[in-house]
Amino acid sequence: MTLAGRRLAVIHTGGTIASRPDPGGPGLTPQQAPAVPGLPGVTVTAHQPFRLPSPHVTPEHMLRLARLIERLAPDADGIVVTHGTDTLEETAFFLHLALATDTPVLLTGSMRHAEEVSWDGPGNLLDAAHVALHPDSRGRGPLVVFGGDLFDARTVTKVHTSAVDAFGGYPGPIGRIDRTGETAHLRFFARPEARPVYAPARLGARVEILYAYAGWQGEGYEGAAARADGLVIAALGTGNLPAELLPLVAASAGAGQPVVIATRTHAGPILPVYGYPGGGATLVAAGAIPASFLNAHKARLLLLLLLSLGHGLEEIRGVFGAGEF
Repeated sequence: MTLAGRRLAVIHTGGTIASRPDPGGPGLTPQQAPAVPGLPGVTVTAHQPFRLPSPHVTPEHMLRLARLIERLAPDADGIVVTHGTDTLEETAFFLHLALATDTPVLLTGSMRHAEEVSWDGPGNLLDAAHVALHPDSRGRGPLVVFGGDLFDARTVTKVHTSAVDAFGGYPGPIGRIDRTGETAHLRFFARPEARPVYAPARLGARVEILYAYAGWQGEGYEGAAARADGLVIAALGTGNLPAELLPLVAASAGAGQPVVIATRTHAGPILPVYGYPGGGATLVAAGAIPASFLNAHKARLLLLLLLSLGHGLEEIRGVFGAGEF
């Protein structure tokens, strides 16, 4: 595929890919964002709505990013977003939920900085550019590209703290890009899917995550429930909790506060199977909402958007139940 005449918008948001060691102190600090290498004939425009390490990125930043992408999309054949890896998967999923455009949007970053001999930033950036400019990428929603693998925003997750191939997620990549010289070879293993859009004008809700563990008796639950409009619990296994949590969840649901049950395991759906107190079946009977296959931090973003749109408890239950994301 020839790239000549195509238009690429690159949005830099910070992260390791745009960091250097600080000569005056410990650690990495943000520096100039990298240019896209090796795209003859492509018109590239650069944008930087903010420059942050990814632990500093909030849903409000994600909403700003979504609005920028919507403005750029009509005049771009593809859009690349560079991002720190710690919360890249959350930004990708937020954009998956909030963007209406069919213009390809690719997110990438790097695990190593520019002064390391094995810096992975330029290769990931070039891969992302090629995928973003390929016609087969249209209509797929935002994708993540890392180390040549392409991931769906709904299932991608960071699986290693320091390895170059840090991203994965069950059931695995949905595509692969390999380059030989100036030629890119792109293959998708899945077809594009229709997806609803959840795009509030502002984020007007608060959602907190609680993490289940052996022996948890509900410590922290009531405080979180009092602060938040909705809760997500990273539960055990297929969606189970200690017995002490059952009345707490029932009280929240009875008051109209959504409580979404995700899993703390690496992958898999929430299945309300067990009927003991705190088992998944009893939690659902008490009003809890299964998160389907979403992990806790992605379930939080979906719940945040639904609440910000003014959805009530039963509407939220319907969205999660139907897997409409």
